[in-house]
Amino acid sequence: METGDGLLVRLVPAGPMPLAAFLGLCEAARAQGNGTMEISARGSLQIRGLTPLSAPLFAAAVAALDIDICEGVPVISNPLPEDRSALIDANSLAAALRRAINEVGLSLAPKVSVVVDGGGRLDLDALTADIRLRALATGEEPKLQVALAGDARSATPIALIAPHDAAEVVLVLLALIAARGPEARAADVLRGTIPLRSAASALAPQVPRADPLGQHALGDGAFALGLGLAFGQAQSDALAELARIATSHGACWARPAPGRVLLLGPLSAANATATKQAAAGLGFVTEVHDPRRRIVACPGAPACASGLIAARALAAEIARHVPLPGDGIAIHVSGCTKGCAHHQAASLTIVGTERGCGLIHHGSAQATPSAYAGPADLLAELERLTAKPREAVHA
Repeated sequence: METGDGLLVRLVPAGPMPLAAFLGLCEAARAQGNGTMEISARGSLQIRGLTPLSAPLFAAAVAALDIDICEGVPVISNPLPEDRSALIDANSLAAALRRAINEVGLSLAPKVSVVVDGGGRLDLDALTADIRLRALATGEEPKLQVALAGDARSATPIALIAPHDAAEVVLVLLALIAARGPEARAADVLRGTIPLRSAASALAPQVPRADPLGQHALGDGAFALGLGLAFGQAQSDALAELARIATSHGACWARPAPGRVLLLGPLSAANATATKQAAAGLGFVTEVHDPRRRIVACPGAPACASGLIAARALAAEIARHVPLPGDGIAIHVSGCTKGCAHHQAASLTIVGTERGCGLIHHGSAQATPSAYAGPADLLAELERLTAKPREAVHA
């Protein structure tokens, strides 16, 4: 994929990566790219700054590493391995689905995807997918709710099936999508007749689960540690140093997770704490209430050719200087009106325009700004805006 800072490569790991392989990936990103690595909101790994000459060298380096990468249709499963709270082994089911899909060889749109949520500690609720499978506790054996076209809240449920029927059902649905053309998605299938549609398949209730950031029990006294990449981005040297520190504390694998988090494990409780402290010193997000988690930002200029403002640099300044109490996304900083990093509305969206930073209240990057500010004046304008509620309270 061509971007403002060169070619971008996206990898979707199918499972945990040995830390030695992850370290090799960091070294390849530095040697063949510009050293910038990202974990997307969906948990994909992205390497930036490659060139037409270095891209084949990077591909060869990755091929030599022991990394299980999704080929073809992405089948995304729960990122936490050995999750004893899960209702089913989502990772094994996802692997079986990948094999079945690859064997059939359907012609599908590039963004068609499948999510398999095993009902464990970490959810995949925020991920949109064409086909969603979610394990539910129903009597003696868990079932899989099948839903189409959306995230956990917006997808349309069509059936409740046994896990051993998952491959057959997914292949039927993918064939229906493929039959509608090479650009078709599950939403197109919903407009027609779905043979599996079941009136009994109500939408599964949304039960809050754990934040991917922090420690997660794996059993036998071991833990996985989730660490955030600020705005989804880190330098390969910092990630390589983190991998070396985790290795020294006994960890042997790494896995990117949805929410721009890197999971490391297994670690003892004491070693997880030590690794977390070291990660904080390297600039990683280690606390749930870190203000950087309340801001979503795309790369912006100059990394993106469409970017009109340095979105991530501005986001970092905002996080340092503007109070952002509470939870959830408070500010979206978008380099342009495409809003790639966050398609939904935010309390405040800052969008790059020819007139500078456009300010949009309770809207998306596509909305019309109500005011504009130059990048140099943005912090003062935001401080003025955030002071208004406090002034109202004391009036």
